Amino acid sequence: MQDSNSSARLGDVAVLGIGHTGEAVCRYLAGLDGRVSSVTLFGGAASREAALTRELCGLGVRCVVGTEEVEGSFDLAIASPGIPTSSAFFRAAAACAAEVIGEPEFAWRESPKDWVGITGTNGKTTTTALATALLREGGLAAEAVGNIGTIITSRIAHREPGSWFVAELSSFQLATTRLLHPRVACLLNVTPDHVEWHGGMEAYARAKENVFARLGAGDLAVVSDGDGWCRAAIGRLDARGLRVCRVDVRRDPGTPCAAFVRDGRLVVRLDGAERTLAPVADLLIKGEHNEENALVASAVALELGVAEEDVCRGLRAFSPLEHRIEPCGEVAGVRFVNDSKATNTDSVEKALTAFRPGSVAVLLGGYDKGTDLASLARAVAARCRVAVCFGAAGERIARALEDEASSSGSALEVVRAPHMREAFSAACGRARAGDVVLLSPACSSFDEFHNMEERGELFKRLAAERVAAGGLR
Repeated sequence: MQDSNSSARLGDVAVLGIGHTGEAVCRYLAGLDGRVSSVTLFGGAASREAALTRELCGLGVRCVVGTEEVEGSFDLAIASPGIPTSSAFFRAAAACAAEVIGEPEFAWRESPKDWVGITGTNGKTTTTALATALLREGGLAAEAVGNIGTIITSRIAHREPGSWFVAELSSFQLATTRLLHPRVACLLNVTPDHVEWHGGMEAYARAKENVFARLGAGDLAVVSDGDGWCRAAIGRLDARGLRVCRVDVRRDPGTPCAAFVRDGRLVVRLDGAERTLAPVADLLIKGEHNEENALVASAVALELGVAEEDVCRGLRAFSPLEHRIEPCGEVAGVRFVNDSKATNTDSVEKALTAFRPGSVAVLLGGYDKGTDLASLARAVAARCRVAVCFGAAGERIARALEDEASSSGSALEVVRAPHMREAFSAACGRARAGDVVLLSPACSSFDEFHNMEERGELFKRLAAERVAAGGLR
């Protein structure tokens, strides 16, 4: 196991939330003989006694279920990422504990060497997976952890000396960091999402920027130059005298550290030393946003010592992740692409850049977050031939698209459908050879599905049925 802060006593510890994170933290704490005086799990209002609580009790964890009241005195409280800092649950813990932190912060304190932190509204998972793949291609031990689906604390005991944690960090997780200090920290973009959870766009952006809070002179910040929030963050990083790699797919930022596309090839410059990498055309992940993700991952790998030829080989080999512009079959010259992960408007706008304008039949809809639709409507009207709008948000999206098409003179065909299955059939009925039927819904899935994965799986099953049948109808 890698060196950790194994000598630090933790005392009496409270854990908030009985989900996967709370379970992993409790199991880890239960194994820290001599460092922990007690562990109390507060499950939350919806929690109930079950096999898991009985198992944790058998490990010495006291489980309090069915309530968000926190009582006692604790040296430390560790909150699951879904619990807002403004909630009564979080505030109750703060009143009883010397400190309340999130799980990534706790994991970093336990095993603080060799971290990469990656955050942003969109693209985090792809960039985290790609950066991990590039490090491994270069012979380094690396593991993708965090919001990507692997709870960091669950991997500490298995971590080998010299291995890298490449951590995807959500705004929820970063809101409760204090000391977390990655060697390389990346910010991909900041667009409206989870704003209600944080209490405003400014608070959301501040949480994202927490990934840079502890960086020092020898570290590297990798930041997209693509939106105003990121450009403001770059200004603050420059004011601190930090090394900042500016990422811009459209032009060379002209700074000593930069990542950009030149003459169709990815280029990364670190401290003035320039490496020309693979051509954009060689990437299996498509779209301008994925070019940016590839630049960020390449900058991480090169900064940590991976050779240029290994980065190029890894870039060419990396395939799209599930539910992220994922190809899932072709029939009668029509391709099916599953982008169920696109749960906000910005991610859809970026996804559309992966396809020839006028060739897309896009499926839009789901749970209505009330997001402003003006920018999405412009992008869809400009790049899509057909838009099929479904679910709770379908009617509002359809009206916005029709208004934009009317005012801009776009030939976009707008179709309404009650649910995704009917929306898929409608798109297939209007698709022609050379088109793409794209699920990129701009909404979360909770009106019809348990999660975006379930939505994407249905799309893939429907596509597979059409491919097996040999036709679109």
